[in-house]
Amino acid sequence: MCSLSNEISPTTVDVDIVRSKINNDSVRLIDVRREEDYNQGHIPNAVNLPLASLLSDDSPESVVKLTEDMGIADDTSVIVYDDTFGALASRVAWTLQYIGHSDVALLEVTYSQWKELGFPTSTEKPNIKPAKHSVKLKPEIMATAEYLEKAKEKDNVVLIDNRERLNFLEQHIPGAINIPYRTLATDGKILRTKESMRNFLKNRGISEDAEIITYCGSVGTLSGLAYFALKSIGIPNVKLYVHSFKEWKSLEKQIDKQENASYWDLSAE
Repeated sequence: MCSLSNEISPTTVDVDIVRSKINNDSVRLIDVRREEDYNQGHIPNAVNLPLASLLSDDSPESVVKLTEDMGIADDTSVIVYDDTFGALASRVAWTLQYIGHSDVALLEVTYSQWKELGFPTSTEKPNIKPAKHSVKLKPEIMATAEYLEKAKEKDNVVLIDNRERLNFLEQHIPGAINIPYRTLATDGKILRTKESMRNFLKNRGISEDAEIITYCGSVGTLSGLAYFALKSIGIPNVKLYVHSFKEWKSLEKQIDKQENASYWDLSAE
């Protein structure tokens, strides 16, 4: 096994490490963009898994089959990237973690940034041999609507809404704190530095000892990015409400809205 665990944080991987590992068979790069975009160019040896393909059936059985078809075994180091500020890649990476694949990280930049840095690209599809992958579900990183409804009443649980500020003001799950996804990034990287992220949470009164549940609008992409931002600083108890606000509304759960709220810029430090 060529684990990246000693070379990267549990969350993101440096571009120089990726460049050095491109031809390493024990590392699998996953490009989650649409197939037509992937075909026009991608990081060499990356396999294509459009997010839509994953979401069409994200049951553990289906995800394991996709994983095996991409040549990912239990001990394969996985790096996921997109061209959408890390949100789509985060949803795929979280799903791999959910089925029990712990050695998975996000590329610290988008594909466009990779190209802008002058790093190599390719239009060739790698020849991948299928692998075998076990299933060791991690239910502790997922929140269901039922779980969330009970948990949000507890003192040491923080619920974070990662949608745009105005969407949050219009309606949100009661008790949620708004941290728009755009505030999670830094110049040239999909996530803030660890120090910046810690200060960011401290400024908003969020304890790193809390159980934190993230959600967004529908399928858990924006909140997936927040999940990895929180995990990047070692917060032990983070859950993704993967079906997010769309499901919450469809279940006719209680919803709050901010009456006569004025817009304020959460990104201001």
